[in-house]
Amino acid sequence: MIRGHRISIRHAIDGIIWAVRTQPNYRIHFTLSILSLVGGLIFKISYEEFLAIYVLIFVGLAIETVNTSLEKTSDAITREYNHDIKTAKDVAAGAMLFFAIGALAVACAIFIPKIWLLFINAS
Repeated sequence: MIRGHRISIRHAIDGIIWAVRTQPNYRIHFTLSILSLVGGLIFKISYEEFLAIYVLIFVGLAIETVNTSLEKTSDAITREYNHDIKTAKDVAAGAMLFFAIGALAVACAIFIPKIWLLFINAS
């Protein structure tokens, strides 16, 4: 039982490593995630705000992972144009876009007031 889970975890890690190495969107997500965490430390955001940032990071990675796996699966089926496959890929990309817009809104709600205070206090 434990051996089976270990193998599943190993395959999941292999998939994550492949995605980070080959998918530019993963690298963008990790870069923005690190910037958000560093910004959180610099601006001393609250525990609850950090929790929101962590949730956004991991949900975003999960959505990007599903989107990437759908793209790879579709490409394995056929590389020729197929309207249904195009629609599936577009909808999955749309899910990531919805998430990114929401994550940006939350990040703005957390960081803009703190940046604003920094400028007010500096003047």
